[in-house]
Amino acid sequence: MRRKVGDLLITCLPAGRFKNRPMTPGTEYLSTVIRRVKYYKDLADKTFEQLKEADFHYQFNDSSNSIAIIIQHMAGNMLSRWTNFLTEDGEKPWRQRDDEFEVHDYSRQQLIELWEKGWSCYLDSMSTLSDEDLLKTVYIRQESLTVIDAINRQLAHYPHHVGQIIYIGRMIRDHEWKTLSIPRKGSEAYNKDSGIKDPSKKF
Repeated sequence: MRRKVGDLLITCLPAGRFKNRPMTPGTEYLSTVIRRVKYYKDLADKTFEQLKEADFHYQFNDSSNSIAIIIQHMAGNMLSRWTNFLTEDGEKPWRQRDDEFEVHDYSRQQLIELWEKGWSCYLDSMSTLSDEDLLKTVYIRQESLTVIDAINRQLAHYPHHVGQIIYIGRMIRDHEWKTLSIPRKGSEAYNKDSGIKDPSKKF
């Protein structure tokens, strides 16, 4: 299956592909990475649901990034890194990284569409990888690293920015904020509950 991402065409496999593969350390690693990042995407999505359109453009000061800018940057990074991940440098010549940090006054809908486009590129590309790919060499800005290290690099990068999105959203909503984790003074009840404790297992 091939998916159109903007003007780009990338090869992808259906989500959940790893469920049909024999369990190996490699397939377990890849499936857990996907599960973890889907959880972090979900946290950001639930933050967006609590925001008004103007909130996406709130900046604490002139040197701070708004949620809109973080979305622009994450989407730009995902499209660059994960388009033709195994065969091309992760910093594409068509990427305009500096422009990702400029104010564009995108509407809420435009920002969500950009966000989803980046995540689709990332997750679809991840789903094509196999055990045999993990020790291959890829390049970012002409610097070599293993596929495992490239995945880990983004696994640290994206949740870092999701945390920023949540923090900004929580500041904006203040007392109206709906918590995305265990509520204060709720740890004991959470631990005793019979439900799933690791939220990433829902994905």
